[in-house]
Amino acid sequence: MSRRIPAPKVLPETLAYWQAADAGRLLVKRCTACGEHHHYPRDICPFCWSEATEWREAAGTGTVYSFSTMGQGEAAYTLAYVQLDEGPVMMRTLVGAVPASWTVGRRVREVFAPREGGHAVPVFEPA
Repeated sequence: MSRRIPAPKVLPETLAYWQAADAGRLLVKRCTACGEHHHYPRDICPFCWSEATEWREAAGTGTVYSFSTMGQGEAAYTLAYVQLDEGPVMMRTLVGAVPASWTVGRRVREVFAPREGGHAVPVFEPA
């Protein structure tokens, strides 16, 4: 038994993000005014409030910052905050390893889980 992840709700300002996910690419927003990368995608920079943001392709690699495993046995799943190499921190489901094996500081890479009736959902697996 595996945890069912629902298809994401897509807003007009995040459509490019979800289309890239369908193609197996991770996009993050970067502010051209202050140079900071940010996630969740939004049109206004959360650091300097500039509207000068652009999409940038990210490497999709990072480090587990914090995590929590819910459930037991085959129903267990792990959610984590992962800090991307580009800087932003994302909350994602961790896959591809036994929940007890996850550790803070573990290197991970983003993969994309297809969903019926919706866009692919980004998750992280061991790098």
